[in-house]
Amino acid sequence: MSVPTIYILYNAKASVLGKLGYAYRKINTSADCDSACAACDLTHGGLRLNESTQWKEAKARINANIEQLHQDEVTDELKAFMSRDSLRYPVVLARANEGPLKLLLDSQALNTVSKDHEAFLKSLLSSAEQNDIPLQLTEGSAQPSSL
Repeated sequence: MSVPTIYILYNAKASVLGKLGYAYRKINTSADCDSACAACDLTHGGLRLNESTQWKEAKARINANIEQLHQDEVTDELKAFMSRDSLRYPVVLARANEGPLKLLLDSQALNTVSKDHEAFLKSLLSSAEQNDIPLQLTEGSAQPSSL
């Protein structure tokens, strides 16, 4: 059986102007508001250009193909799924084998776990199980029954 694919879709564009726009939104977002991009917070710790060490460690525990895509890198199929379900960036989607796309974490759910990699992994695993995505974590990961 092949491993699933996890899609982490950023609320930012990959271009230089996109990065500047994200930096502007990030700096001007008040602490009591949702993050400018919870996926960016999760994977890069905010305004860094490189992935954080914590994210690299968390990502290594996920037994799946992981695609991290900016808005201007998203495929037409992913855009259609986002549009059909009226989803807002950032989100985490998944696909098992050649099956349909499934929403694992919407922007609100991602915002609640974006600064806690263990909480993210637990949420990801739980949502994958609920959506019949055969996801496994390595190195002492939390099992769904202990959530």
